[in-house]
Amino acid sequence: MNRRHFICGSALAALATPLGAQTALDGFDQKARPLWEAWKDRFLRADGRVVDTLQQESSHSEGQGYGMVLATFFDDAEAFSRMYQWTERNLAVRNDSLLAWRWLPDAVNAVPDRNNASDGDLFYAWALVRAYARFGDPAHLTRAQGIAEALAATCIVAMPGSEERTVLLPAQFGFNKEGRVSVNPSYYMPLAMRDVAAATGVSALAICAQHGEALIEQLAQNGLVPDWVDISETGIAASESLSPNAGYEALRVPLFMVWSRMPRHQAVQRMASVYARTVQPGVGVPTVIEPISSAVLESSADAGYQAIAGLITCADGLSAGALIPPFTPDQPYYPATLHLFAMIAAYETLPECVPL
Repeated sequence: MNRRHFICGSALAALATPLGAQTALDGFDQKARPLWEAWKDRFLRADGRVVDTLQQESSHSEGQGYGMVLATFFDDAEAFSRMYQWTERNLAVRNDSLLAWRWLPDAVNAVPDRNNASDGDLFYAWALVRAYARFGDPAHLTRAQGIAEALAATCIVAMPGSEERTVLLPAQFGFNKEGRVSVNPSYYMPLAMRDVAAATGVSALAICAQHGEALIEQLAQNGLVPDWVDISETGIAASESLSPNAGYEALRVPLFMVWSRMPRHQAVQRMASVYARTVQPGVGVPTVIEPISSAVLESSADAGYQAIAGLITCADGLSAGALIPPFTPDQPYYPATLHLFAMIAAYETLPECVPL
């Protein structure tokens, strides 16, 4: 893999102070502090383990990374340290710098599968980069660089049928076989990929972010971006073995595009059109949709999914204020976390879409 490492003085200088995005969040971190405290009370254990309440009370690299990113936004060094220490003790068990993807509390072997999850590793590295900027410990940046280098070495590969584009594999093993790769578009978070690349010098992440944006744009030309696709020499097709619908995973795609300052991306507009005809007071928000027909297969009343719908609807029309409902911890870990993400994305990138 051809990687060019660069650590420039300007990037390090930027990291010596809170990230530029913090300017847009001035006051929000304090105003929303009770929401963060409620999230911690519900999903963060005293030892630093983030619990997925719908997945056997398990923990995974995604949850740890998500929680640590939130801790940097809310300037919570104590919570960040607890999550970081738990993750290093329990998920940093591989022979490289990446994390095992899941920890099971009631299993004899709590980590039966040492495969990684590239989105969990990405958010973990992003949290460490933000922690260095926020709290000033250079060990966090060193750890982030190791993760970035390992991600580039094991999870960024050439796109089948293209010598110039790369793709982000969901994990080191299991998704690249027989000339076909399986890709999850929601694993791309361009803002995180670029921030980590700028801080660590692993430019392959920034390049892959650009290629990922183009891939998602290509997928959105034909309909909603699905959870999974297969890519081979003959092109891009619906996944043969994983969810081909636009479901609980894919709903992160427009959220991450908005957060990455691309509110006019085709993926955002596609999802906004679905929300425009389906979201009504007292009716659940679509969470599983057939990508081509846009037929709604599942809906949910969880406030976090309503928050995404409010943000995406506002981003598409740039109306005055997003219809993001009040945060409540009385929802599962996943929508609760995305709820906070949607609020932060609004405050960071679209002042017009700050919740009403």
